Amino acid sequence: MVKTIGILLFDDVEELDAVGPWEVLAYWTRTFPEDGYEVRMLADTLDPVTCAKGLRLLPDTTVAEAPPLEVLLYPGGFGTRARLADERELAWVRAQRETVPLLTSVCTGALVYAAAGVLRGRPATTHWGSLDLLAELDPSIEVQPEARFVDDGDLITSSGVSAGIDMALHLVARIAGVDRARQVRRGIQYDPQPPV
Repeated sequence: MVKTIGILLFDDVEELDAVGPWEVLAYWTRTFPEDGYEVRMLADTLDPVTCAKGLRLLPDTTVAEAPPLEVLLYPGGFGTRARLADERELAWVRAQRETVPLLTSVCTGALVYAAAGVLRGRPATTHWGSLDLLAELDPSIEVQPEARFVDDGDLITSSGVSAGIDMALHLVARIAGVDRARQVRRGIQYDPQPPV
């Protein structure tokens, strides 16, 4: 039985928040199908999603028709701002908390989790520019400003944009082992040494 990792898409999602983890997870699941996982892009409809900087992405399946998820990845971007006050979206997130074993986020996806109440009393992080808002949304959150990602068991949050790649590699290591994560890192030639 294949287990599904769902990456949520929505208008004005930050491109790398979704595509960075997709690269890691898709390389893993396609290269090593014996590990028993797949990754799918989910959205409300199958219409193209326009990201924050204009890239258009096609979802694989709708949220309503998605198989049961083992992992949900909620990316960030300016599109999260409207979702913070969208009661239907927040109720959906709460429902995922009840049924999905592992919730993850990249960047300001953590803000939606905070607004939904699923980070209450938990350690978490987000993009450096939104750390104060994360604390405002729920003062009980133990904000970790220096963390690249925070793994708190059934919940993993990561800081901004490129940190989603690190978080996704951590997810592979957690699920399939460190050696497998190293194979994936080498496969995508990810060797983070910034040139500037």
